[in-house]
Amino acid sequence: MAKIKPFLCIRPAEGKAAKIAALPYDVYNRKEAKEAVAKNPDSFLKIDRAETQFDDSVDTYDECVYQKAHDLLWDMVKQGDFIQEEKRCYYIYELTMEGRVQTGIVACASIDDYADGMIKKHENTRAEKEADRIHHVDSCNAQTGPIFLAYRANAVIREVVRAAKEQKALYDFVSEDGIRHRVFRISKDTEIAKIEDSFAKIGEIYIADGHHRAASAVKVGFMRREQNPGYTGEEEFNYFLSVLFPDEELMIMDYNRVVKDLGTNTAESFLEKVRQIFEVEELKEAANPKEKGTISMYLSGTWYALSIREQDKNADPVEGLDVSLLQKLLLEPKLGILDPKTDERIDFVGGIRGLKELERRVNEDCAVAFAMYPTSIQELFAVADADKLMPPKSTWFEPKLRSGLFIHSLS
Repeated sequence: MAKIKPFLCIRPAEGKAAKIAALPYDVYNRKEAKEAVAKNPDSFLKIDRAETQFDDSVDTYDECVYQKAHDLLWDMVKQGDFIQEEKRCYYIYELTMEGRVQTGIVACASIDDYADGMIKKHENTRAEKEADRIHHVDSCNAQTGPIFLAYRANAVIREVVRAAKEQKALYDFVSEDGIRHRVFRISKDTEIAKIEDSFAKIGEIYIADGHHRAASAVKVGFMRREQNPGYTGEEEFNYFLSVLFPDEELMIMDYNRVVKDLGTNTAESFLEKVRQIFEVEELKEAANPKEKGTISMYLSGTWYALSIREQDKNADPVEGLDVSLLQKLLLEPKLGILDPKTDERIDFVGGIRGLKELERRVNEDCAVAFAMYPTSIQELFAVADADKLMPPKSTWFEPKLRSGLFIHSLS
């Protein structure tokens, strides 16, 4: 049974949310982060990426950067930019993108549920990426970026959420990228109990996005336990900030591949090898694949539809993914890309950028692009339930959760 708890939220003061809310720290490089903060000095990005407060001679991971993040956060709290709730509550976080609405419950999840596998993951994490967020969470003494979790839809939770959204929103704004954000509070004890009890009965919870943030938050929690051997399990460091969405509302976008060269192949010889592996149809114009088992390829100014042959399909939850089959059938044997996690010849392009971005990459610095049919949320659940891991860059979630709207203090 999953332990999903209400918490004492630190959140933007009235009228401040739209300015403070920021995209996740890892969607920017250093230059882009610095430009974003210069454009909006109130952005929470200045805390999530505190190197923006220093010139480029200061290393991103210098101790002074993490101390600066701590100081900026708690100075904003002292100055009244944030308020601290006095009651443990749940929050509703609704995001609307191009008319599609997804509504999550903001809460804290248990580090023990993560460690015990009740909260399931589908990706590996890298120690060097974890190290930065571990240091950030520990220095700030707070979790500032929520983990994107998913659960199988539940009728009781659905009704509580529906009723909560009939209240006046705490925040209601449209961000620069056109996403509408609305936040509501659930503070009635009866409604809090319904949510807590319902999650306890659901069982498995899944990490949809934010594996590194989740692993980092959990590791800080276990570090704090070592520092406090008399801990009871109820301290704030035993829980991590999350937003939980029902599977019925989630949409995964395609995560596409571009390859920088064709190795020893010419475009013609490579296309011939592709024809030996897939059913190939030349397209008159750019088009996304229409169903699982199909891939769109852009090569030498032409789009092609590739269909995976029946004998190559696989019932295994990982081996049967389109991204796995592309890797196994084509990228590894014909282009020599043995490990897409480390090979610098392959790059990944989120589906939000569209087919024009794939064309641009091939026309400028790559040789071929592959547009994938999106992995489904059911495929994600199946991989996690089998205790397996997806290939890198298999899922792209939109819209992105904003940082700075909800903060969970560890003390």
